[in-house]
Amino acid sequence: MTAILFVCTGNICRSPTAEGVMRAKLEAAGLAAGIHVDSAGISSYHVGEAPDRRSQQHARRRGYDLSDQRARRLVPEDFQRFDYLLAMDRSHLDAMEAMAPQQGRGRTMLFLDFAAGAATREVPDPYYGGDGGFERVLDLIEAACDGLIAELTGAGRAATGRKGA
Repeated sequence: MTAILFVCTGNICRSPTAEGVMRAKLEAAGLAAGIHVDSAGISSYHVGEAPDRRSQQHARRRGYDLSDQRARRLVPEDFQRFDYLLAMDRSHLDAMEAMAPQQGRGRTMLFLDFAAGAATREVPDPYYGGDGGFERVLDLIEAACDGLIAELTGAGRAATGRKGA
């Protein structure tokens, strides 16, 4: 089984959105049984909390349910349990690489590296902005999830030049 972990700051906006979108897309593609998806934050600010209500609202409008998720903090064991540890931005990636044991570093990367043609490599934090920020996050996450699924199924390797998992 392949295991994927999405990581952001507090695990209430970007990473739970990525988890919810990925779960739905895997289910629609008939791949959910073979891929475990989770999310975490690099901080413990919101441990135990549900995703931000705005993240939930915008996701729900697109058919994604985030309501059963609860924030948790990234822990050292995650580097052994997950095949992909995907950071929403560079600061998350730096924190993850600093925390990772030597054998876990090759599995940490920016999530948007899977979004072909994205104008940015980082998912922006929508927390302090308006509705448009949450919609932009969803657009970027949907594109990256599509690219990651293509990678996982072998369809994306030629297009991205990435080596398979």
